[in-house]
Amino acid sequence: MSVEAGDKIFKARCAQCHTISKGAPHKQGPNLYGLFGRTAGTVPDYSYTTANKNSGIVWEQKTLHDYLENPKKYIPGTKMAFPGLKKTDERDNIVAYLEKASQE
Repeated sequence: MSVEAGDKIFKARCAQCHTISKGAPHKQGPNLYGLFGRTAGTVPDYSYTTANKNSGIVWEQKTLHDYLENPKKYIPGTKMAFPGLKKTDERDNIVAYLEKASQE
C-alpha cells in the first residue's frame, strides 16, 4: 500500500467532491476528516440519504475497501455518484491515504 499513490488518486478522483482536512467545508460529499471508526451517515451538517444513515457501517480498512469497489452496490440508495475503483491496488492505496490523511 502506498499513501503517496493514494494521495494522487484522492486528488484525481475524490477531491472534486470531498475534503479531508479538519474544519474544511463539505462539498457535494461530506468532509472525510475523522473517517476511520465513524459510523456512516453521522457527520454533522451534511445531508445523507436514509440508506447511508441506516446502513450501520463503521468505516475501517475493510469496509472502505469494499465500499470503494462499487459504492451503489455496497450501500443501495446512496447518492454517491462515484462508480468505484475496480483495481484492488488502487483501493489499497486510497484506503492507506484516507487512514493517514483523515487523522492529520
